[in-house]
Amino acid sequence: MTTTFTQLDLLRELEPTVEANLNRHLSMTKEWHPHDYVPWDEGRNFAEMGGVDWDPDQSRLSELAKAAMITNLLTEDNLPSYHREIAASFSLDGAWGTWVNRWTAEENRHGIVMRDYLVVTRAVDPVQLERYRMEHLTNGLDSPLNAAFLPSAAYVTFQELATRLSHRNTGHACADDVAERMLDRIAADENLHMVFYRSLAGAALDLVPDDALEAITEVLINFQMPGLSMPGFRRNAVLLAKHGIYDLRQHLDEVVMPVLRIWNVFERNDFTDAGERARDRLAAYLEDLRRSAERFEESRDRMLAREAARAE
Repeated sequence: MTTTFTQLDLLRELEPTVEANLNRHLSMTKEWHPHDYVPWDEGRNFAEMGGVDWDPDQSRLSELAKAAMITNLLTEDNLPSYHREIAASFSLDGAWGTWVNRWTAEENRHGIVMRDYLVVTRAVDPVQLERYRMEHLTNGLDSPLNAAFLPSAAYVTFQELATRLSHRNTGHACADDVAERMLDRIAADENLHMVFYRSLAGAALDLVPDDALEAITEVLINFQMPGLSMPGFRRNAVLLAKHGIYDLRQHLDEVVMPVLRIWNVFERNDFTDAGERARDRLAAYLEDLRRSAERFEESRDRMLAREAARAE
């Protein structure tokens, strides 16, 4: 017989887990400062201060690296929406509130350091970047989670890991030691955040297996990165997938499946019929995702081969 928990019941039951994982996080996280990752000696004034405004020739980044950096930065910029969503889905009381605020403070460093790097090195047009930021934050976050704890915990687990992967691969694409070091530092933060949320969602899966798996299944079937509402997101997402920054294969093999294995989703025996139905839906979705990844890879390989042939 399963026990029914309200959202408030879940928050109360899981607070010891939050506190334990908060303490673990604080013991493992490394203090760092955004200013240490920016090459300030490359900076100079823009026209408003008697200097020269941005010109595309000033950037040393490829078009791919610029698109990836802008996409990643605008994703980080929307932190106010994420904080609001997490605070509503979790709680601002006790250990919950300490975590939500600590996570927000750590995430805020990412946008600070990335913007400083891009502006100081003149890697992208700072005027257009600011216009994008204004538009994206004005759009906010159109969240399907409705401040519900279980889908929110599942979503941020996968999203943090996806963001870690995107930052790391963007660092490689930049072909710039300073950018790669900076993005590796950000990716390390994202990984620790993922571990916290993965532990929390795993504890919820032990407490309410059926409800948690139903939430996980819905989140994965409808998964979208949080930058969906940013200017040019779909165009940039195609470009990033085409060149291996973040694609369906990576999403399946490096984000979704490692987390599901940690949670033992396909080995558990504590589901009722509702949970078994959710697991069947999840298995069918993963098979569809695998086939979609294969089709995308085949199409991408053909397209890249044609582009290489034209370049010869």
